[in-house]
Amino acid sequence: MYTKKLTAAVLMALLASTVLFAGPKKETGPKEAAEMRYGLTSEPATLDPLSPSNTADGRSILFNVFEGLVKPDTDGNLQPAIAESWTIEQNGLVYNFTLRQGVLFHDGSAVTVEDVEFTLNKAIENKYVGFTQIEKVETTGGRNIKITLKAPDPEFLPFLTQGIVPAHNEDREKNPVGSGPFMIESYTTQQSLVLVKNPRYWKQGFPKLDKVTVVFVADTDALLLNLQGGNIDSATLTGSQLEQLDPGRFDIVQGNSNSVQILALNNAVKPLDDIRVRQAVNYAIDVPEIIGTAFYGKGEPSGSPLIPGLTKYYNKALANPYPADADRAKRLLAEAGYPSGFNLEITVPSNYTMHIDTAQVAVNQLAKVGINATIKLVDWATWYSDAYRGRKFEATIISFDAANVSPRTFLSRYRSDGSSNLINFKNADYDRAFDGALLEVDEGRRAALYQEAQKIISDNAASVFIQDIQSFRAFPKGRYSGVVQYPLYVLDFSTIQRK
Repeated sequence: MYTKKLTAAVLMALLASTVLFAGPKKETGPKEAAEMRYGLTSEPATLDPLSPSNTADGRSILFNVFEGLVKPDTDGNLQPAIAESWTIEQNGLVYNFTLRQGVLFHDGSAVTVEDVEFTLNKAIENKYVGFTQIEKVETTGGRNIKITLKAPDPEFLPFLTQGIVPAHNEDREKNPVGSGPFMIESYTTQQSLVLVKNPRYWKQGFPKLDKVTVVFVADTDALLLNLQGGNIDSATLTGSQLEQLDPGRFDIVQGNSNSVQILALNNAVKPLDDIRVRQAVNYAIDVPEIIGTAFYGKGEPSGSPLIPGLTKYYNKALANPYPADADRAKRLLAEAGYPSGFNLEITVPSNYTMHIDTAQVAVNQLAKVGINATIKLVDWATWYSDAYRGRKFEATIISFDAANVSPRTFLSRYRSDGSSNLINFKNADYDRAFDGALLEVDEGRRAALYQEAQKIISDNAASVFIQDIQSFRAFPKGRYSGVVQYPLYVLDFSTIQRK
């Protein structure tokens, strides 16, 4: 079911077969399978939904393979998935679920409460955000399972989109088995991942496609060339790439990336450990100019670590907290003891052209206030191990998404002891506001605490929060329909159909 190959011959054969497949339809013989080739610039770090090391693009693919007890709809509301119903009791302390009858894993085995119990306990063991507050998971007979929390949490439900896996599967990485609309047929690293229709999927009529081949390319320039040349059918593009497409050849579906692009500043290294220096960097960066130059004006400024799309929790006052002001930036640098500026290295993963383009604009903006910034390009594996995990960087440009529709996932990475606190931000007031939001039952007060936490991040100029990048999905003119959008960074292939 799962293969890994890495040879030039296989790559050439793959490309050759792509060209042949793109040829005209036969008028006789068996019905042609409904297929699509989708391009991405990064591949999954893991195929195990219980591993915390995956990339955003990896999670977006696995959205089609694994399902949780609940699943978001296009408005961000949570709908029944593996669970057909649930009740929330004791003000959010106890969650009771009844599993849907007849749901099968890709290997044909039934999804049971024991599989759910196993999955949730593994998520607890891996210290997933949202799961460490679970006190115990109990099977209560038949198709029923009970989750008791350490403290009431009415916002716990979004975390139960976590993909359920079979307890009997001892090698989830090499044998990824879920219950979603697609199964993984094969995975060839640095080349492609093939998804095929799950004939046992519980939701009748889905998926619409028989096969989706996710093709991995080196960077966004190669992505555009493959799309224009017909080697792939579809891809997600940014505004700058969109300008290079012939509108007569492609249908474009616009949406948000639902991730926050940031110029992350390591608060633990000099001189960025000085709030005045971080404020100077913020005033030096002209966000509208970045969006206008690198993204052809297509983007939504955030000013916050939370996406504006989570309107209930987003602090709207932070849309532009540090308007570009070079003179003020220079004064702050002088006060901090850097009247002539300083050197700053910006680490950027080389497979993301949009972040490289952003870095190039930022370098020019920082130079205007005396900050000599240089760009260090690294491959994704190096960025993940050294910058993200090792926190060995001064500044970096990246986008952060969330695995669910709760603000908690976005904001938890800034808690002082957070394992994903990339920027080493430490602030007791922030911790208090964030922790208070986790315990607040009243939705209005909870939203106010989340907004307060965002303001503390902004007031401390923890990083430069740039934008929720506008994304555009391109398809050959008139060939595909049924594309849907979510307030999450996901690719739902199950609704797409070939005309």
